[in-house]
Amino acid sequence: MHDQPAYRPLRRSDFFADGRSGRPLVPGTVARGQLREDAYYYSGMVSKTQPGNTIPFPVTAEVLRRGQERFDIYCSPCHSRVGDGNGMIVQRGYRHPPTFHSDTLRSMPVGHFFDVMTNGFGAMPDYAQQVAPADRWAIAAYIRVLQFSQHATIADVPDSARPLLTEGPVGMPAAPAATTAGETPAAIQGGSQPQAQPAPQPKKGGAQ
Repeated sequence: MHDQPAYRPLRRSDFFADGRSGRPLVPGTVARGQLREDAYYYSGMVSKTQPGNTIPFPVTAEVLRRGQERFDIYCSPCHSRVGDGNGMIVQRGYRHPPTFHSDTLRSMPVGHFFDVMTNGFGAMPDYAQQVAPADRWAIAAYIRVLQFSQHATIADVPDSARPLLTEGPVGMPAAPAATTAGETPAAIQGGSQPQAQPAPQPKKGGAQ
């Protein structure tokens, strides 16, 4: 067997016409798994300055659970779990980020959050190495749901789910109806209300 000659890095070679031993990649070569034909999926931007406002895959309950998990790990230390910007690191002196529930961020396209996670913004570093693109989108979707949860009204709840707001969990009694001053809630009427006991009478001839 013949041992093929080897070259040290940056060592000159007389074999190639350009004199370099290290050969450049073939034009158009893409590493396995790095083709990235879908520019929006990897950037969140529909143009250089305009973020998109769609999630590039169906948002399911599983996606939101994944987004919540990744949010709690990577985002909540600064943004807190409710997204108000008062996380534990902030409470110990780190720069206070804006709340997700401001009118400005509630109206921001969802691609903006993906772009910030990818490239950083202000005091926030990028998380492109720590969080995969699919997880960044899952976090962005969860942020949007988190924003909605803080501003939803009863009209936003489906008719089929509205009774749960008053009936409580399965096996639990319904919450007492709102009352005015002096009224007894219906839930504690009919014998369940404790009866008032008469005040004890002082004993005759004894210490008062």
